[in-house]
Amino acid sequence: MTTASTSAGQAALAICESTLLALTDRKIIDSDEVRGILEDAAGAHRTAVTLAPNDSAMHESAAILIEAIIAGSNSIRHP
Repeated sequence: MTTASTSAGQAALAICESTLLALTDRKIIDSDEVRGILEDAAGAHRTAVTLAPNDSAMHESAAILIEAIIAGSNSIRHP
């Protein structure tokens, strides 16, 4: 993976996390919905591991990262 694509991925992650936080701050979605969104994203990557064998390592890494975000509740503000 190139530096540019790594930077793009980091930027996208930060933007998505900020968006989820903003949506919960404004009570548009709640923390359970955030968790569901993240679980759906991780599930999509888990499925892609088997459907796209040439990119399976990338999808596996993405799923692991999303699951770590879920476990750490990084996208959910804590009072």
